[in-house]
Amino acid sequence: MLKKLFPFTTGNAECSTVAAAEHSAAASPEQRPQTDLDVASFEEIYRRLPTCSSKTGYGILKVAEMADSPHLAGMSAEAKRASVMMALEAAGVDLDDLLQDAIIRQRALNDHEEAHSARLKAFEAAKLEENRKIQAELERITAQHMHRVQANLDQVARQQDLFREWRKKKDQEAHRIADAAAICVPKDAQNATEDLSLLLAGARR
Repeated sequence: MLKKLFPFTTGNAECSTVAAAEHSAAASPEQRPQTDLDVASFEEIYRRLPTCSSKTGYGILKVAEMADSPHLAGMSAEAKRASVMMALEAAGVDLDDLLQDAIIRQRALNDHEEAHSARLKAFEAAKLEENRKIQAELERITAQHMHRVQANLDQVARQQDLFREWRKKKDQEAHRIADAAAICVPKDAQNATEDLSLLLAGARR
């Protein structure tokens, strides 16, 4: 039954401190070309985390995938949780590893958000500074440079829109991970539930 609900697959579980993974993304803004800023997908962010071997190959995203399985559609929250826990136990998964993976991924998302926000601010500041110089030049050649001003403002607005959309998706991903992590906490472990809430709240910052 468990194999039908959740096919057991093996692979590499991702783990590491996030600081090293995000080091390159936090490069000095002045060293980066002032072009469009790419908003990384969740997969790209997770790939930056150095991997380590795992006996089961299960991570928190696997738990989230299991919880979203169409085989569990329509089940109550408790029945779904019980099914996932049975599958994890049958696979010999260490729940502490899953919770640690959840924290690492939450931190990776938050670190990327902070790094991208800093780049976006630097991007906007650079464009605004460029616009200030252009405005001074406009006193002499207004018509020649007005289109550059508008183009720069449009670039900033576009980047802000893209980042706002990424933030919405990031919040959804954070809640999805938190919900999956909650499944991994034993039902009668009230202290563990409170500790998990504190850990994930710290990871979300």
